[in-house]
Parts: sequence; structure tokens; C-alpha cells
Amino acid sequence: MRLEGLHHVTAITADAPRNVDFYAGALGLRFVKKTVNYDAPDVYHLYYGDEQGAPGSIMTFFEFPQAAPGRHGAGMIHTIAWRVGDPASLDFWAARLEGAERDGDVLRFADPDGLALELAAGVNPPLRAVHPEIPAEHAITGLEGARAYGGFANVEERLLTGTLGFTWLGDGEYRLDGAERSFRWAYDAPVAHGRQGAGTVHHIAWASRDADHEAWQARVSDAGGLVTDVRDRDYFRSIYFREPRGVLFEIATLSPGFAVDEDPAHLGESLRLPAQHEHLRERLERTLAPVQNPRTRVAA
Repeated sequence: MRLEGLHHVTAITADAPRNVDFYAGALGLRFVKKTVNYDAPDVYHLYYGDEQGAPGSIMTFFEFPQAAPGRHGAGMIHTIAWRVGDPASLDFWAARLEGAERDGDVLRFADPDGLALELAAGVNPPLRAVHPEIPAEHAITGLEGARAYGGFANVEERLLTGTLGFTWLGDGEYRLDGAERSFRWAYDAPVAHGRQGAGTVHHIAWASRDADHEAWQARVSDAGGLVTDVRDRDYFRSIYFREPRGVLFEIATLSPGFAVDEDPAHLGESLRLPAQHEHLRERLERTLAPVQNPRTRVAA
């Protein structure tokens, strides 16, 4: 039994329309789902990824309108790394992204809320979206890695290596290898006290085959982790726990995926609500900030 690499990363934004313009516009990802937070239905939950919304390509956001900027500290992810197919593509992105800075074979920039992002060439199978302004050879091809702040950063964390199947590379670095793709994970020594807010990461989710999901719940519990019950998120099932350095981990199933309630050709075009929140539709459509899928705007 092993995890299949990354499933998704979830962060916080203060402005949903601006967030859509950046991730589905500037970065050229597909806007695959417009829904709400299961536990706080007045809050948007926005999903971006490749053409199918495949695990390993997914970045999601909770919108808390006008939220104050957060500050990354211990137990928080501070940098998200995306990949492209070739280092030569970094020239294209350096010209496209305002404020991006090249550092050798890495391009560093931030999203509108201040979340630190990186682009570099990766070796995983490509997970691309289609965008009219971005040539296919330069398109983002999935998520490649993440860095968090944590105490004892240079000490091997046995929950990761002994329980979850990460490989310890030394100097705070790990790698999670699935059957098809891998993901880089690392800790850095914290430099400040953290405060969750706009531009911070809420949690990171690892991908599990459906048949293994409850076994992962038992394995984490047996290792001393305080793990939740299995929660149905419509597009996947999830369990949650904090790893010893404080980062909130999720293990999410690979299916059923984002086409379970929308035609695959029209992902992200309408507000989809969990069944228990459907009775709130009229109010939510009135109070949530208007957000339109960029593909719908282009078609119009």
C-alpha cells in the first residue's frame, strides 16, 4: 500500500474574482469547480487544475472576502512549486508574470494574495490545461513540490518515512513516490510566528487509491496520529490529521473526480453545491461574489 503522490493543495484568498483571473487567466489552469466550503457554505471553494482536474494538478482556494494578509510560521506551508516541461519555458513565464524573478532554473513569483510560488522543469508525466494565450510547450504541467516551516527541520520525521512512505533525502528534504508521479516535500526552520489569512496555505492532500483509504486511516491512527473520520467531499473522500510539525495533512481518494456533477466539457461553469447546502442556493447566489469561468467569457 502506498500513497500516489499529491492530490491537491488548498490555500486562502481574500478576493475570488481576482483569484480566478490569476490562476485560470495568468497561469492558464483550468477552472474545474466552483463550489462552497463543506463546513462553511458561505465561503467559496474554487478548484483549478489540468483539463480533467486530475489529482496532482489541483490547487484550491477558500475565499474569505477582505481577509487580512496571513504570515507563514511554524506548521505552515510557505512555498508551492509548479512544473513546466523544459527550462526554456521559464523565459516565456518571466515575460508573462509581472514581478517574477529568475534564479537559475527556478522562476519565483507570488499570487495576488502574496502566496510564494515557483516554476521549474519537472520529470512527472504532464498534466496540462489548454489556454489560448499559452503555447502547449510552455504550459504548466502540474504541481511539483512544497516547503513548510517546522521545528527540527533537519531531523527525519518518522511519521512521514515510516508510516506514509516518504523517502528521506536529508537536509529537511523528502520525496513521495507514487506509481505514476512523485512530489517533493521539505521543511525549513521557522523564521516568525504564523498567522493564517490571505495568501497562506490551509492544508495539503495526498492521493490514495480508493480501496486503501480506510487502511490509511487505521495506519495513521496506529502511529499515534489524531485522525478524523472519513468525510465525503463529493469529488473525493477525505481524512485529516496534523503531522508532528503542525502541518494539516489530508489523504484524499482518487475518485470519483470532478465530472461527477458536471459535463467534463463544462467544468467550473456553474455553482455546484453539496446536497446538504442546496437549500441555500438562492441566498448564496445572491451573496457570493460573482465569479465567471474564463472559458465562458471567451465563448461569449
